[in-house]
Amino acid sequence: MTGGSSGKVITTRDIAERLQLSVSTVGRALADDRRISDETKFRVRQAAAEMGYVANRAARMMRGASSNVVGLVIPDIRNSFYSTVAHELSKNLGAQGFQLILAETDDKRMVELRHLREMSASRVAGLIIVPTARPHGESVRLLEAIPHVQLLRGRSSLGAQWFGVDDYAALRMATAHLVKLGHSQIGYVGGPTELSTGAERLRGFCDALKDGRLQVADGHIELVPPSSAESGGQALRRLLDTRAAPSAVALGSVQITRGVLDELHRMDVNVPKDLSVVGFGDEPGFSWWGPGLTTIGLPIQEMATGCALWLLRRLATEPGNDNAYASVSPGSLIVRSSTAPPAS
Repeated sequence: MTGGSSGKVITTRDIAERLQLSVSTVGRALADDRRISDETKFRVRQAAAEMGYVANRAARMMRGASSNVVGLVIPDIRNSFYSTVAHELSKNLGAQGFQLILAETDDKRMVELRHLREMSASRVAGLIIVPTARPHGESVRLLEAIPHVQLLRGRSSLGAQWFGVDDYAALRMATAHLVKLGHSQIGYVGGPTELSTGAERLRGFCDALKDGRLQVADGHIELVPPSSAESGGQALRRLLDTRAAPSAVALGSVQITRGVLDELHRMDVNVPKDLSVVGFGDEPGFSWWGPGLTTIGLPIQEMATGCALWLLRRLATEPGNDNAYASVSPGSLIVRSSTAPPAS
């Protein structure tokens, strides 16, 4: 119930009196009860809209009704990967009558815990989470009571349901491209190894060098916060200030890529003549940045859709049916003009 335009609190009784129906019939019509005809449901919903009625969700939930809200907990909405994920999840969940609510953690475990406490108190129907590196023990306990699935990053302490990208193969493919072009001094800027994504991407980078019988030179690996574009730019400067600066660089996150591209522009570095660059992710601007960025494309829409459909199926089953499930989507190498053989 809520206040109408006159300030009066509108209840189901008001709707019932207007339509000359019983209060129980109005309640069932608003709940889409199959015992109520489509014609009556239409009349009730039309009157409710005209009168300014909104269901009191808290009262419904106290009576045992289930929530239709799904939470999405992510590190940073400014990252186009996460904003696209949120858009796709909202479409897929909305088509089945669920509403998506969003929370940002900035990769801070106590902020993550605060959001999980609020969502638990609000009795969300389910939750999709990109976890921080070390979730708080209370966060783990809260998630045990909520149907949930991990996205992109996977923490075994949070369960065995996960949708992600093959991070290892993505960076191995990006680095192998640079090796094939003839680069022997290759740098890497990525996220910390305490994150599952950071660990796998670094492993892919190092294995690609081993495949090419190359070694990682001193100072050629920079691990920085993956959601900080500024840190990406600072890491690039450090790489280029090393005694044997790399002739190519592979990048391990979307925000790091943005920061590196901004810094390359500020430093007036000639790409790819002076430095070849392989980015991560494919934001709209990457295709026309400088000569066009060679990068790793991510199957964001497909992964988000699969995640939403899995959660919807989970919400439709009895509690306790949390079987282990993992979905790994491959990235793709998009070759443009930011990579070339090293200058002689």
